[in-house]
Amino acid sequence: MKVTMPVVALVGRPNVGKSTLFNRLAGMRKAIVEDIPGITRDRIYEHTDWEGRDFIIIDTGGIRFEEGDMLAAEIRKQSEVAIEEADVIVLVVDTREGITTEDEMVAGMLRRAQKPIVVAANKVEDFSRQVDYYEFYRLGLGEPIPLSAEHGMNVNDLLDIIVSLLPPVESKVEEDLAIHISFVGRPNVGKSSLVNRLLGEERVIVSEIPGTTRDAIDTPFRFKDRRYVLIDTAGMRRKGRIKEATERYSVIRALRAVERSDVVLTVLDAAEGVTEQDKRIAGFVHEEGKSNIIVVNKWDLVKKTHRTMQEFDNMIREELKFLAYSPIVYVSALTGKRVFEMLEVVDFVAEQYAQKVPTSELNRVLREALLLNPPPGGGRKKVKIFYITQVKTAPPTFVVFVNYPEQLHFTYLRYLENHLRQNFGFEGTPIRFIVRQRSSRRR
Repeated sequence: MKVTMPVVALVGRPNVGKSTLFNRLAGMRKAIVEDIPGITRDRIYEHTDWEGRDFIIIDTGGIRFEEGDMLAAEIRKQSEVAIEEADVIVLVVDTREGITTEDEMVAGMLRRAQKPIVVAANKVEDFSRQVDYYEFYRLGLGEPIPLSAEHGMNVNDLLDIIVSLLPPVESKVEEDLAIHISFVGRPNVGKSSLVNRLLGEERVIVSEIPGTTRDAIDTPFRFKDRRYVLIDTAGMRRKGRIKEATERYSVIRALRAVERSDVVLTVLDAAEGVTEQDKRIAGFVHEEGKSNIIVVNKWDLVKKTHRTMQEFDNMIREELKFLAYSPIVYVSALTGKRVFEMLEVVDFVAEQYAQKVPTSELNRVLREALLLNPPPGGGRKKVKIFYITQVKTAPPTFVVFVNYPEQLHFTYLRYLENHLRQNFGFEGTPIRFIVRQRSSRRR
């Protein structure tokens, strides 16, 4: 069984500091922070970690209960689906204003969720004045945790409690020996049709209406004595075009499906080529460090000459330059052409993703690369690369030891990456480098 990261949702009425707390927990400024109620309308998510536990935090829009306010109703739906997705819920309240009717209504909504809840009493200025936050006991959700998200005070205590409430890490079981394949892409590019063609049955609902698949659906599958788990995901639209709360919920699940995959199939529509949203989706897969195959579906709809496939290859390589390492396969879910051959590429890419190269071989190739093209630079801070070692697979990750890490330009790392690929393949998988300092003087 593949383990996915747990989810922590930040909820509350408008202007209590959810986005400020989100930014503090995420360690980066991602959510827009303004002193205007209702500035956050969409759920925003980010990976973070604390005390060795990785989890996803979701920022939500402020929950309001005005009758007849369509925007308030939509934001409330967004929060409800974030609550449904969450493993732990953090109710953020404002100690300066004290308990409001909306706080009590939000608390009532959370109690019905029957999930672990932490009350974060935000905007505390004097931690010795317990009266400022103890009134939030009245919400009936346990002891409030006083903090100041803006100044980072007591946020560590909140994180300790959140981590203590996360579900235990599941031990990996035999199913992990199967290759987990997720199908991602825009709505209606044929992800479900490809899954059904492989399974030989209508296991996943297929429709011409975009967005039919709401959840990420896992289906065990065996082919030629190899075991797979096929993960069909909801189509990911541009944020501005996501209207229904259930569809936003589906996107979160699609992103989590990518996270627990061994190989991701980024599905394109041959009739439409590479769109801006295709680039965003492929970029997310690349940033997650997942092995990837570009699958061009509906190839049967394209009028062909002897140069058509080469021209498509060139177009895709130009539009998705960051996926230069990814194989491209052309299939038709409708006719079944090359769909099962696609699994041979999956097997190969999965092996490349898990490849471990001996340190002696790595350093032999490093010496060749240095002889052919030494690191640029001169003067007193001439860069010297001493050795390289692989510290991780899935994705392949290498530590490069140099004398001046800050002087090693990213273009030279790209050169080393190309040299590694020429010698060891690593086809279909991104490569990660960690540059560390080591003195040239032997200790």
